[in-house]
Amino acid sequence: MTRRRSSARFFDPTGARFGIPTWPWRMAPPHLRTLRQLAAEGLRPGGQEIAGQVLWNSRRYRKGVRAAYLYDVRLALPKRVPTDRQRAALGKALAARRMCPTCRRDAGYVLPRHLGECLDCADAIGTEVSAA
Repeated sequence: MTRRRSSARFFDPTGARFGIPTWPWRMAPPHLRTLRQLAAEGLRPGGQEIAGQVLWNSRRYRKGVRAAYLYDVRLALPKRVPTDRQRAALGKALAARRMCPTCRRDAGYVLPRHLGECLDCADAIGTEVSAA
């Protein structure tokens, strides 16, 4: 019974109560998708406005209600494909985030920003301080 009450609470397909068309969890029309659903289909919103939202109760969220915005799949565009030069630049940028400035080697993971160096170098400094 609680579930039906909360479903009716979020059912507003005209947008009179919430400002945009709103549906409860799993009750949105089939042509509307979230950003993640569009991405999974290889699509992007393509500059279109939000077509609606899905609201649901959540115990984890601060106000107890969570939202997911919906976009019309019929107006969505295919995802852009990066060029070879863009891919190369991204590879260099990611490699720079793995390079330790202290020992000058590729750590194999992205360096923690709060340390500014690889874990081995950070541990070595901590060991030197405690030994002194």
